[in-house]
Amino acid sequence: MLKNKKIIMGITGGIAAYKTCEIVRRLKKLGAQVIVIMTQNAQKFITPLTMETLSENEVVTEMFPEKRMVGVRHVNLANWADFILIAPATANIIGKMRAGIADDILSTVLVSTKSPVLIAPAMNVNMYENRIFQENMEYLKKLGYLFIEPGTGALACGTGKGRLPEPEVIVSEVIKLITGKNDLEGKSILVTAGRTEEPLDPVRYISNRSSGKMGYAIAEAAQRRGAKVTLISGPSNLSIPGNVNFIPVKRAEEMYLAVKSHFGKTDALIMTAAVSDFIPNVVSKDKIKKTSEKIWLELKPGRDILKEMGKLKKKQILVGFSLETEDEIENSKKKLEEKNLDLIVVNNPNVPGAGFEVDTNQVTLIDKKGKVEKLPLLSKQEAAGKVLDKVSGLMKK
Repeated sequence: MLKNKKIIMGITGGIAAYKTCEIVRRLKKLGAQVIVIMTQNAQKFITPLTMETLSENEVVTEMFPEKRMVGVRHVNLANWADFILIAPATANIIGKMRAGIADDILSTVLVSTKSPVLIAPAMNVNMYENRIFQENMEYLKKLGYLFIEPGTGALACGTGKGRLPEPEVIVSEVIKLITGKNDLEGKSILVTAGRTEEPLDPVRYISNRSSGKMGYAIAEAAQRRGAKVTLISGPSNLSIPGNVNFIPVKRAEEMYLAVKSHFGKTDALIMTAAVSDFIPNVVSKDKIKKTSEKIWLELKPGRDILKEMGKLKKKQILVGFSLETEDEIENSKKKLEEKNLDLIVVNNPNVPGAGFEVDTNQVTLIDKKGKVEKLPLLSKQEAAGKVLDKVSGLMKK
């Protein structure tokens, strides 16, 4: 999503500097190249070594280091960057920017750059509400500098407005500004993810190996592109994406009821969940005792949630995922037609890098007209972007 984008992360001296570790980690995971510039005060809160390890680049802390680089350092950095993010941004750095002061490496790079600059203020509520600070911020906005609104809540010294937004919120804003993709603004997207667990008795269940990574990547990417996202997820060890309506479920029937209750209000359903195809015919109230005898397990077909929604759909875009180990294209085309889908995403877990619990996937997209588009091996975040590109196109039609 941010592959090969060059981002300078400016960190100034505020307690919220601890959040920058997660911001850098997320930017790197999305493929960005990151160079961190730290002010002297920022180094009181977090070490350059930490940021160097996370960014995999030298951390810039001085205007005139002992080991001089070829050329003019601040100009080279300013020209290198596609985008500059300052988080946390103190009242001090914002005041310097308004006045055009360039007395350290970060402020000098900011004076030299022509790249977009996103500023994330973080400070005490009294400092944030100070009339001079507010004037400085408004002045910079008029000049074209970008700001992300601070949160309201617990601060290091009380409560009020001035909290640095959570890392996922900041990274989401960076993505929107860099990619220019806000094509799902105002749309309601329903995503299912993870596996379902069908109990045999109070301690055992039937399930599968789905980690939920693909669905969570789609939910997160859709939110970044402006959509209002509801994520219905079976059991998963993944962190819940920020700013989504999260509904946890376990059994297939629970997922069906949750999907059905939201389907009428959604613009698109993207069903990545690995729902149990078969469920136990009888669930034992007590733990089934271990014996030397064979145990026969009677299973019955589970509910086909996607097919049920295909019958109910009106103007919604319906996207299914098809996991096949043989004749995947032909079998998936049948599913597409039988379930009244607009798009089906096909993958084979036997393909290297496309199996369960990995961070990559190789998928093939098939639309209602039968057009087949085979994608190369991608990260699940990149694959999520490709799926959403198709969904966005279908919505426009």
